[in-house]
Amino acid sequence: MRAPLMQIESSPRLPEEADVVVIGGGVAGVFSAYYLARRGLKVALVEKGRVGAEQSSRNWGWCRQQNRDARELPISTRSLDLWDRLAEETGEDVGFRRCGLFYLSQNEAELEGWAKWRDFARTVGVTTHMLSPAEATERGQATGRAWKGGVFSPSDGTADPSRAVPVVARAIIAAGGAVLQNCAARGLELTGGRVSAVVTEKGTIRTKVAIMAGGAWASSFCRQLGLRFPQAAVRSSILAVSPGANDLPDALHTADVSVTRRGNGGYTLAISGHARVDPTPQQLRFSREFVPMFARRWKSLAPGGLEGWTSGHETLRRWRLDEVTPMERNRILDPKPDAKQIRLTHERALDLLPGLRQTTITHSWAGYIDSTPDGVPAIGEIAAVPGFILAAGFSGHGFGIGPGAGHLVADLVTGAEPIVDPRPYDPARLDKSAWGKVAEF
Repeated sequence: MRAPLMQIESSPRLPEEADVVVIGGGVAGVFSAYYLARRGLKVALVEKGRVGAEQSSRNWGWCRQQNRDARELPISTRSLDLWDRLAEETGEDVGFRRCGLFYLSQNEAELEGWAKWRDFARTVGVTTHMLSPAEATERGQATGRAWKGGVFSPSDGTADPSRAVPVVARAIIAAGGAVLQNCAARGLELTGGRVSAVVTEKGTIRTKVAIMAGGAWASSFCRQLGLRFPQAAVRSSILAVSPGANDLPDALHTADVSVTRRGNGGYTLAISGHARVDPTPQQLRFSREFVPMFARRWKSLAPGGLEGWTSGHETLRRWRLDEVTPMERNRILDPKPDAKQIRLTHERALDLLPGLRQTTITHSWAGYIDSTPDGVPAIGEIAAVPGFILAAGFSGHGFGIGPGAGHLVADLVTGAEPIVDPRPYDPARLDKSAWGKVAEF
């Protein structure tokens, strides 16, 4: 059963022209369109399926600074501030709460790593608290175990993946923008090498700026323009349980399993980092770039099947602008969850938190998490195609930093002072300097 997702109505018609066209209705796309629309630009967002239906509704919902790589920490901090304002700005609840994120461990090396990050975080004004064995055991009393230590990041929080993206999409419409669902972008028209239009299955939108925020589909889209964007995805499986468990942490991570309270009072359960690697043509093409990434994380990964090969999101084929594309054949990436992983996750969660035995499984799902070779998103204009801006490769971190990423895109488009230094996210780094610089966390 797919991850729960609120549905919204699309705008009534495709505009003939726009200041900016955003391709992709996930978290990066909707926040880019939202901040552009709030600045008075005429914005059109086109989504091949439903807004938020892929990884943006299939994640844990964590909005964190804790354990972020140094390159991502600034955008994480600014994103939390933006999450704070959303309910007031939109008039709707996106489920965001600064409930704090709680980590427990029995591993001395892991605790040392968290302490090292705490020391770094202090230098940039981020507060996190290391917990002694007594403090960790007290705070983690719902587990009924004694712990060697832990960490608590009080200013971090969670938002509701089933609501956040649809709510922001509705706010785009309220601000005068257009949101078109079941409307795949087939490609771009260029004039003098610059963006001049976005061609969709429902017609052409004249524009000088196109933002590619297509998640796991971004690299195959870029290939249509002769652009090389190294990207690979893994299939992650998680589940949700019903309300019924009391006195559990809102958001808890351990090496065995992580749990997050959902907006309905139930919980999302997952094993951090565990995923299947489904081979695809694109994955084979970019295999060399991803050697350092897979070398660091191979213990958490397992071989997958051929579903990724047939899904079309990592195809190497090219298509004409007047033909049906892989995006139209597969409106929503909805891979099969790994049944073995779902069982293991549930067993571990019940063992860790006995209170969850009062609940039942309501949903299980999988999603393709797209990554760059260094695990840091690619956000910025592509020099070879002026007017074409990439916002993809969020490497499993996109939901939490979505507001900051969208704000940064809007800054780049309008020439405003960037909300954060954009240089760490420049897609050009992937051409030469990303080898081996895999994100620490």
